[in-house]
Amino acid sequence: MVKKREAIDEKYKWDLTTIFETDEAFEVELADVLAALEDARALAGTLTDSAENLLAVTETELALMQRVEKLYVYASMKNDQDTMVSLYQEYQAKVTALYAKFSEVFAFYEPEFMTLSQETFAQFVIDQPKLQTYGHFFEQLFDRKAHVLSSAEEALLAGASEIFGAGAETFEILDNADIVFPTITDAQGHEVQLSHGNYISFMESSNRDVRKAAYQALYSIYEQYQHTYAKTLQTNVKVHNFTAKTRHYQSAREAALSSNHIPEAVYDTLVQAVNDHLPLLHRYINLRADILKIDDLKMYDVYAPLSTTDYKFTYEEAVVKTQETLAIFGSDYLEKVKRSFKENWIDVQENKGKRSGAYSGGSYDTNAFMLLNWQDTLDNLFTLVHEMGHSMHSSFTRESQPYVYGDYSIFLAEIASTTNENILTETLLNDVEDEETRFAVLNHFLDGFRGTVFRQTQFAEFEHAIHEADAAGTVLTSEFLNQLYAELNEKYYGLAASSNPEIQYEWARIPHFYYNYYVFQYATGFAAASALADKIVNGTEQDKTDYLNYLRAGSSDYPLDVIAKAGVDMTSSDYLNAAFAVFEKRLTELEALVAKHG
Repeated sequence: MVKKREAIDEKYKWDLTTIFETDEAFEVELADVLAALEDARALAGTLTDSAENLLAVTETELALMQRVEKLYVYASMKNDQDTMVSLYQEYQAKVTALYAKFSEVFAFYEPEFMTLSQETFAQFVIDQPKLQTYGHFFEQLFDRKAHVLSSAEEALLAGASEIFGAGAETFEILDNADIVFPTITDAQGHEVQLSHGNYISFMESSNRDVRKAAYQALYSIYEQYQHTYAKTLQTNVKVHNFTAKTRHYQSAREAALSSNHIPEAVYDTLVQAVNDHLPLLHRYINLRADILKIDDLKMYDVYAPLSTTDYKFTYEEAVVKTQETLAIFGSDYLEKVKRSFKENWIDVQENKGKRSGAYSGGSYDTNAFMLLNWQDTLDNLFTLVHEMGHSMHSSFTRESQPYVYGDYSIFLAEIASTTNENILTETLLNDVEDEETRFAVLNHFLDGFRGTVFRQTQFAEFEHAIHEADAAGTVLTSEFLNQLYAELNEKYYGLAASSNPEIQYEWARIPHFYYNYYVFQYATGFAAASALADKIVNGTEQDKTDYLNYLRAGSSDYPLDVIAKAGVDMTSSDYLNAAFAVFEKRLTELEALVAKHG
């Protein structure tokens, strides 16, 4: 039975008093920031009057954003730790409104800045040398100059943002609140209501009948509502295409990737490299069929467990293993890891009302907190090491950069965390000798690679295809989406679409298709992490130094230039080919183990 929060030992709770000592302190700061935002309204129309004004207004905006983020972190994490507490629901709503007010007050900033010529700006930097600190910040603004509209047009788009978000919001409400899945019979013979939360556990059941029942029950609902889901997705795609065209981009993809200064070639290189290596995925799928002794493997068998090894870690054991694994980065990194445990950065255990899943969070002025819902499994050990990667990236960045560069781009966000996972895999394979445990670790890696590199690239192909289709005037009917998705799935998994009719509806349940060209970054990040982990484990001390410098860089440079500091060129396919080489090496070892034991 899940405990109430008050029954959880304090050593397993994060310490949010390091952000605000009391709720009252939070409320005082919230009121102060609201007042300061009202005062900031007077700054509109003054940004480009002089070098001093440019500096003063920029620093005021950044300072207020810094305070808003700190307030948001406190409110959102208080709410996440127990979503049933009405006070923290209220705090969450207030800081969400605060973000909206901040955006409204400083909506003038970009349009006013865009009236500056490069020549005038250069003179401003001479007149006020402190502007040099914000050189890359201003460079990014100039990069967007051709895509920033007039103040009136920007105000119109900002005012329509809630309308533009209607497709995604409708999907979220429909998918999470309105649809009801059927009941199925579990492996113990009990009738169980199927849900988003328990679906994956049924897909990982060793009982094939349970997997099939859950799979068919889930997709019967998406088949039933396919036309509604098609409309919400089509609306979302149209918003992306409309916004890109309005801002003078050639495509929605160019618009989405430009925010991180990523060439579209990076996307295309990923898709091509993955397609070139699909025979490796087919080998793994065939190996699954052999291990499971299934002649007619179906999509509902793709997540079935291959290992029966009970390879577990208590949280205390996981803490030790995490420190042992991450010591490879050196004393500075390890000391920060130890601090995260000693200073209660982590909310460990599940409690009633707690947000599900796991994440790393925080802001420039806080610790890099982590939320877990701990279970004594191998997966949870990997989750801890993964989130620790995010938190260490955040910590190194915030300690090394001023606030303006004290974060890192979404494009780089998954690399540090997944590098940690790859190093943990290498560590476990070095630690364990018995073949059953090696089998479990290899299986975990291969499933993770399949789910991240292959699956997310499949999503990326689908996402780009539907944006291109809409831009060309094709109506995104459910029939069109079903056929496109079924064909892609058959290409990726090598399993006939005619034998897996339910999978054609999978697009309807994927929230990432509403994230505007986000998913490809999971695949590029995992592949880059594989290359980096190899450098750290098998390379030189300089490779480790270069990696830590990448962690420290934050957003002080463009993402591709930042990751290049660690020795990975993501404009080339080399890092992808290196990742597939690791996948093939571990697949070959697993195949040998299976062949050895029949």
